[in-house]
Amino acid sequence: MNPAFYADMNLDAFWENSQYAHEEYESDPPTDELIQSMEEELGYKLPASYIALMKHRNGGVPVNACFPTEEPTSWSEDHIAISGILGIGREKANSLGGEFGSLFMIEDWGYPNIGVVICDCPSAGHDVVMLDYRKCGPEGEPEVIHVDQEADYEITFLAKDFETFVRGLIHEDAYDTSEEDFARALERVAQGAFSPLLQELCEKASELEGMEAKIRSICTRITNEKGYFALHADELSMLMYDIQFWLYEHKGGSITREQYLADYPSMIAFGGEFSTGGYAPSFITDWLDLRIKEGVVTVNDQQIRLTDEARQQLIKTLLEH
Repeated sequence: MNPAFYADMNLDAFWENSQYAHEEYESDPPTDELIQSMEEELGYKLPASYIALMKHRNGGVPVNACFPTEEPTSWSEDHIAISGILGIGREKANSLGGEFGSLFMIEDWGYPNIGVVICDCPSAGHDVVMLDYRKCGPEGEPEVIHVDQEADYEITFLAKDFETFVRGLIHEDAYDTSEEDFARALERVAQGAFSPLLQELCEKASELEGMEAKIRSICTRITNEKGYFALHADELSMLMYDIQFWLYEHKGGSITREQYLADYPSMIAFGGEFSTGGYAPSFITDWLDLRIKEGVVTVNDQQIRLTDEARQQLIKTLLEH
């Protein structure tokens, strides 16, 4: 490792040694050829301090996983948290070129194309830490920033460079707000005002009484299972995608794929207190493609709709909630 970096740090003590970290993040030390290939794919020269750390351990979970902030974010009033540092490679899902790597977060989750996603966060995609090349250009020394999807991709400055960021990480015990965060999520799901669109659609769903209560019940289960309110690709989330589409049909008229995908964020992702605060468009398109493949949603002359059988089955499922 380059002795110019981390000279007074015990890097063996920096990393968490766990099976999860090894399986999800850690790869073999990167070769010069891999580093060059990864830089060409990303379009940015990776910082020397980051490369030096990855040659010590190529991706992983740090023992100290919180970084103080002077501004509040959706995560906390005074800090952000990371789940791990992405390694250089493509093999592991949580690596720069992996399934959930930098390009995936930019292309599928809509994060700004201003650099490289370097750390994922406990919100499961709703915030990330990035290397920001706006000031220095693609060959320069990037700053480190936090990007908050739940606040319309708001950017918060963290550190002047990657080594400063690493040295500034502190242990989560200094910021144990998990119980308070979970309690706020449950309160938001139980009492938060629906978005205007979702409220309108619930009122039009005359087939079922208590539609709002049913949605809150399902989303409370989701929050209890995850520890936060977010929709992904699990069974209950897929049910909520079904419900939202069924409700959207109550607007009347024909529905195109493009129209639905454009209006989807106004239901639960944004627009009300009852909100996930963000979403990954790919989860919605994957859900829709799956339902079309299954024959649950039909496509006719570019118009999409639930089949009568699927609609009746969904109503039956909702009656059980």
